Amino acid sequence: MELHDVWFVLIAVLWTGYFFLEGFDFGVGILTRLLARDRAEKRVLINTIGPVWDGNEVWLLTAGGATFAAFPEWYATLFSGFYLPLLVILVCLIVRGVAFEYRAKRPEENWQRNWETAIFWTSLIPAFLWGVAFGNIVRGVKIDAEFEYVGDVWDLLNPYALLGGLVTLTLFTFHGTVFTALKTVGEIRERARRLALRVGLVTAVSASAFLLWTQADNGDGASLVALAVAVASLVAALLANRAGREGWSFTLSGVTIVAAVAMLFLTLFPNVMPSTLDADWSLTVTNASSSPYTLKIMTWLAVIATPVVLLYQGWTYWVFRKRIGTQHIADPVH
Repeated sequence: MELHDVWFVLIAVLWTGYFFLEGFDFGVGILTRLLARDRAEKRVLINTIGPVWDGNEVWLLTAGGATFAAFPEWYATLFSGFYLPLLVILVCLIVRGVAFEYRAKRPEENWQRNWETAIFWTSLIPAFLWGVAFGNIVRGVKIDAEFEYVGDVWDLLNPYALLGGLVTLTLFTFHGTVFTALKTVGEIRERARRLALRVGLVTAVSASAFLLWTQADNGDGASLVALAVAVASLVAALLANRAGREGWSFTLSGVTIVAAVAMLFLTLFPNVMPSTLDADWSLTVTNASSSPYTLKIMTWLAVIATPVVLLYQGWTYWVFRKRIGTQHIADPVH
């Protein structure tokens, strides 16, 4: 296996880790409007991800940086062609981080309610737009002979990509719901389990349609296996949630995300951005990659740094592993 193939796999792993972790993160943000009934319950939801949300975004920064260094042509075409949706995602992530930090800085009702509204929308919009972006990457976009995107933003709003956005939105919401059931106690936990069943059924329908469409267009034997794993694990997650096994339900919903993202990258390889104008103009792992020397240096850095990051993040989740409820929410001090 060549180094550019290795880095394609590593970038796929980074995006998978980001969607696994930030998926429930976005889902909990969406639940602040769908599940929480009062201010105390909103604080419970926010506190379940409070210690980890910023660490989850490290995976996005690493995935973007790795793409820039390993596949500069892919990075340039992607960020120029998808400039507007990626800018919207970036603005949402900035506002979302500010909302988490500033929400409790003042006691006024309007102040806190406005920041909670910001958390909801800046969780929902990226959850949808990431699916639209990856739907277009897999489907292909208008790339010319100079490897430049020549379409416009309206070309990105095609039925396949919009369905992909619906899938990530519902799947992340389901992932966040089972995470909430895993991390909370009391009435909010029971409501989260009931909501997870309803959201999971919608997710199963949309995800099955999207993955079958993907398989029909670009699939092979390996992607078919990934599709089967994704669907089976989603059904198993619903059954585990129904049985009150929140740990298994969360794990299986995570497996669904991993298998679904793996399927997308399997159908994409060896392309990194197919061209819908001419297959010869597609960006591939070969024509979009950096020099072998650059990839070699990156590989050594990844070998050294990755275990440290994984150990630190794993330790963070272990420290904050306990369930919380409204009884654990102290009165705010200003």
